[in-house]
Amino acid sequence: MDLEKDRDSKDSLPPISKETDAEKAQQPPLKSDPTVFPDGGWEAWLVVAGGWCTVTASFGWINCIGVFQEYYGSHQLSHYSPSTVAWITSVQSFMLFFWGTAAGKFVDDYGPRWPILMGSFLHIFGLMMTSISTEYYQFFLSQSICSAIGCSFIFFPTITAAASWFLKHRALAFGIMVSGSSMGGIYLPIMIDRLLPKVGFGWTMRITAFLLFGLLIFGNLTVKSRLPPSKRPFKFKDFVSPLAEVPFLIFTISAFFVYLGGFLPFQFLIAQAIQEGMSPTLAGYLIPILNAGSVFGRIVPAHLGDKYGTFNVMIAFTAFGAIIDLALWLTAHGNAAIIVFAVLYGIASGCTLSILPAMVASISDVKQLGVRTGVMYAFSSTGVLVGGPIAGAIVAAQGGGYSGLKIFAGVTWFVGVVFAIFSRTAQIGWKIKAKV
Repeated sequence: MDLEKDRDSKDSLPPISKETDAEKAQQPPLKSDPTVFPDGGWEAWLVVAGGWCTVTASFGWINCIGVFQEYYGSHQLSHYSPSTVAWITSVQSFMLFFWGTAAGKFVDDYGPRWPILMGSFLHIFGLMMTSISTEYYQFFLSQSICSAIGCSFIFFPTITAAASWFLKHRALAFGIMVSGSSMGGIYLPIMIDRLLPKVGFGWTMRITAFLLFGLLIFGNLTVKSRLPPSKRPFKFKDFVSPLAEVPFLIFTISAFFVYLGGFLPFQFLIAQAIQEGMSPTLAGYLIPILNAGSVFGRIVPAHLGDKYGTFNVMIAFTAFGAIIDLALWLTAHGNAAIIVFAVLYGIASGCTLSILPAMVASISDVKQLGVRTGVMYAFSSTGVLVGGPIAGAIVAAQGGGYSGLKIFAGVTWFVGVVFAIFSRTAQIGWKIKAKV
């Protein structure tokens, strides 16, 4: 009897549900699992959309430095040498990248929302102070320090947050997002050029600040990380330990040389074109033309990076940029040749300057991505800092000639290519066809 009762009770139990592998695969990934990436979905792409706005307002603004190099040199700061004026734009770019380490640590500990909010305030406040500046030190403090630090605390948290949502399509997501910097570099210089003669410098800066403020509102509301912050005690070794990894160390050296020469066309192309006889009106469109090429260069090569490897694509496009620096820009004297150079360099630089974060992600743990991206940019930011003044000194030493500057820009990119190849080799050896 007891055996029959036990048998009946077992038969009455509900059948045990066993999930097949196919059913498990159909389940959505755990949102907080750092090893499983959605690689899509409305939340992920909304982060990309918000990131596009924050990158436009931060990196896109930095892409306008060529306008100020030329404008300050012929207006408020005309009594200073080109090399001295270049310190304003060079330090502005330097501050964007140098504070990446602090911004990355902030994001790892507290998430992206607070640093982006703080950066938005500093950026807009700095632009408003620039609008009332008249002396060199005032432009330097407001534009090169305050606004640029704000841009850093906007840009890096955005990149880190987006990386937590994508793996397979990470380079493409980065490319779409960072294309905002190119779009900002297209319409912001044109807008500034049209506003300056109509409303003056002060109101031009204020109108621009209000526009960027609107973009930052949307970005603050939408950019978020998929992973919860993991606050850890501050340890100095966290910032230097990545450099103990040979592939990462060599890669940061490559990034240093890329940034040493990479921004020089952005800074000096307008002034060089005017010297060659191009009308100031047409020359004012060179930076927008260059950035238009960058839109293509940031998105299409990024997709190729997901397919063929970020290191492979970066090496190819950086070598292409170095070649056109030396073969085209060095020999360009007419309007048509300079415009063609602007388009082609925009494509090359658009890829190189936007794919670096994806390269860091490919050799990093996602939980440490904020700090490691910041370390790479802090190291390479010194190239941005000294590149402009060195180039300005070369121009002054040549009595206003630009051939030395062009050679300097091309050679630094070739050196960057060499170190990128060494970093790739340190990872997988001399396997030419491997996806890296």
